[in-house]
Formats: sequence, structure tokens, C-alpha cells
Amino acid sequence: MKDIRIIIVGFGIIGRGVAETLVWKRQFFRSRLGVNVVVSAVCEVSGCLVPPGGVDLEKALSTPLPKIEGWKDAKTKDVIRETEADVVVELTPGNIQSGEPGLSHILGSLAAGKHVVTSNKAPLAVAYRRIMEEAAKKERRVRFEATVGGAIPIMNLMEYCLQANEVSHAYGILNGTTNYILSKMAEDGVSLESALKEAQDLGYAEPDPKYDIEGVDSAAKVVILANALLGKDVSYKDMKVTGIREITPESVELAKKHGYVVKLVGDVVRQDVSPRLVPISHPLNVSGSLNALMLNTDIAGDITLIGRGAGARETSSSILSDILAIASRI
Repeated sequence: MKDIRIIIVGFGIIGRGVAETLVWKRQFFRSRLGVNVVVSAVCEVSGCLVPPGGVDLEKALSTPLPKIEGWKDAKTKDVIRETEADVVVELTPGNIQSGEPGLSHILGSLAAGKHVVTSNKAPLAVAYRRIMEEAAKKERRVRFEATVGGAIPIMNLMEYCLQANEVSHAYGILNGTTNYILSKMAEDGVSLESALKEAQDLGYAEPDPKYDIEGVDSAAKVVILANALLGKDVSYKDMKVTGIREITPESVELAKKHGYVVKLVGDVVRQDVSPRLVPISHPLNVSGSLNALMLNTDIAGDITLIGRGAGARETSSSILSDILAIASRI
């Protein structure tokens, strides 16, 4: 049995989803994979839970963290540096301009000799090359499957199944919130505002949906794909971004009459995110909150990946796959 020790940074929706899945799949990891995942610490903005012997995840999920023995008023950067762990799982929200606080967490983890798994798009969209150079220098891995496509195995597919292929183009629907809104507008003839309200009620959209509606979230994912799949050296500032705020029910209906749907498409080659007309019969015409990505490869040809691009449990699938991939190499 191999122990792998992790620090979870950020215990919001995604962090709790990872913890719930770890509890749910604990016996499977041990009996089928020979891996025992030990959570050494859980960090939040207000402090960190660092109990001797590791975090009791059931208690952490049912009790406010500050009420659990081992909680202390400590800074995340200090816990990352001082706590024994193999992997830091960085799950905080990110600022698309600065990449913080995730960028400092990731760089601090590498400096402390720890591997990194993250769902945080902002640091990679701002400083992909810097992060990867630091990881190489420290001989540590930074894995980020969960940053693009939620549960869709894009990075793992390229690393393990398509490693002999070169990708010439990647484009698709990379934001479930906007896809849900545009799908509702097309199917029910409602306004953007009405569809957005429904998306918020269902938990698909944040109370402040600016990053989704304005295309920021999709653009960050395009940057990551451009760097990871096509070997580019781009950041968010290189992107051309147009969101869906100006899309009207009339324009959606006109598109339908001519055999099209309106989708927010991210294009890696063009470094662009914008609403596009997509033929109704096209593979990218997926409904609801699904994501869809098309890859053009030199050997395998064209590949379309469709799946759930958001959700705590779905995203935890990608995060845990990255943790287990690191565990297999240490």
C-alpha cells in the first residue's frame, strides 16, 4: 500500500467535492489501486486545519473547520512550506489579471519540493511558461486536467492515448454556463436574462456570472489548451474575447430558421472566443451545460470530446486522476 499525502488549498464547492469523493472512493483506491490518500492539511483564507496524523475528512465535511482540533490561524504559504506532503491540490478561485492567490500557492509548492494538482485556470492563463519552467527546475509535476472541460479527459488523452499525435487545431464549447443559456434561448425562446436566472437557480451560474457571460472563463481555457496541446507561449492578454451579452432571442431565432445554432466557441489557433453560428448537424451542437472540444490531429484525425464541464463531483474525477498519476510515479 502506497501512502500519498496531500494538502487541499481551498475548501469551497470543488474542495469539498474532492473530499467527498475521497471518502466515497477510499476503499476502491486502497484495494484496487493500492493507494491510500492521506490529507495532511486543509487550508482556507481564514486559516488552516493541520491535525496530527492527518485530516478526518468526514469530520471536515460535517463540522466548520475552525471548530476541529488542529485548526490554527496560519497562512497557507507557511503550511505549504512546513507541512509534510507530496502534492498540493490548489483549488482556489483565481484573478484572471494576476493569477493570484493560486499563482503564489503553486510557485510556493514547487519551491517546497511538492507536486501540484490544480483546477485553478487563472495562474496557468497568466503564467503557464513560468510555472512549467519552475516545475522542471524542481523536477516536480504540475497537473491541471480539471482546468479545462471538467470531467473530460483532455490532457490525459493526449499524454497517454494520443502521445504520438501532433494537434494542429483545437476548438469548441468550453463553458457550460453559456452553453446552457444559449441552449435555453434556442429551445424555449427566452431572453438571455431569463435563461441566466434559471442557470443561477440550478447552480450552473455563479451569483456574479461576469467571467462566464463575457467569455473570460472560456478564454482562460483556450490559453491553457494553446500552451499545453500546441506548444504555444501565450497568456490571457493575447486573447480576443467577445461574450454573449449582446445575443438576443431574435438573433437566436433567425439562426434557427437558417439551420444554425449560436454557440460561444473558443478557438486555439485564432486565440479567440466569440459567439459563432454552428450548423444544427455539427458535433459542437451539444445542449444544456455540456462542453464539447474538437481536436485535429495528424495521425488519429479529427476527435470530438463531449462531457460535463462543471460540477463538484465531475471535476473531482479529473483532480483525483491527476493525484493518482503522480502517485504512480513517486
